[in-house]
Amino acid sequence: MTELPGVVDHHVHLGLVDHVPLRGGPLVEVHDLGWSPAQAATWRRQPPGDVVVRAVGRFHTAPGGYPTGRAWAPADAVRAVVDEADAAAAVAELVRDGFDALKITLHAAMPLLSDGVLLALVRAAHQAGLPALVHAEGPGQAERAIDAGADVLVHAPWTEPLPDPVLARATQMTWISTLAIHDEAGRTVAIDNVRRFRAVGGTIVYGTDMGNGPTPVGPNPAEIRLLEQAGLTGDALLEAVLGPLAAPGPQRTLVSPLPMPQTAADLIAWLASATRLTTQETS
Repeated sequence: MTELPGVVDHHVHLGLVDHVPLRGGPLVEVHDLGWSPAQAATWRRQPPGDVVVRAVGRFHTAPGGYPTGRAWAPADAVRAVVDEADAAAAVAELVRDGFDALKITLHAAMPLLSDGVLLALVRAAHQAGLPALVHAEGPGQAERAIDAGADVLVHAPWTEPLPDPVLARATQMTWISTLAIHDEAGRTVAIDNVRRFRAVGGTIVYGTDMGNGPTPVGPNPAEIRLLEQAGLTGDALLEAVLGPLAAPGPQRTLVSPLPMPQTAADLIAWLASATRLTTQETS
């Protein structure tokens, strides 16, 4: 019998999935990275499927920027930021509403925030004690996020290889993996970026973009396998998927009859066999 923390998925969209399969499963915490703020606030107060929910509320973008107009995105999930003063106002709204982070989108195929407004958003978030998370898609956008001082890229960069000097400037960041959502070309680029980012000291955490297409509601075996392909094995793989391995408390602990996992295949099998540790089991 072995015990481990439950799975933390750092990138989900709860508004696009059925919550029922979450109940009692091995996923114990999710980070909702963009939805209608009223609904996201409700999830934080009354988590669906007995998971801890952290949430960012709206996507912050240029007027007309991503994901404006996308069929899956509620209109009130997008907050256009028009200038540097509006950046401060947008972050003040986040603080007022009690959200956990600022989500910014940079999508090169759609209108983009200027460098000044991007920097103002990141600085306002930091002044408020919030991390700045960036969706960076298209040529140069990951580099812009890095140089603006963002804390997290919500997808490991997949649209272009990042030069080594850019990676060297990103070592204080965290990247959320989301490798399995891409086509083969995108996965190849992202895995190479992750390998080189880790080689210079960067941090990778597990995230699936749950709700983006036919993703599993719960642990995603494909994502775990791809993390191993990107070089994460042993404790590094466990910590990416589960977080710190120190005792997390009974409601966040899983138990399995299997031995401690060391590979992606081991971890997938371990999670499939695991159940939540109950309060009664600890007494």
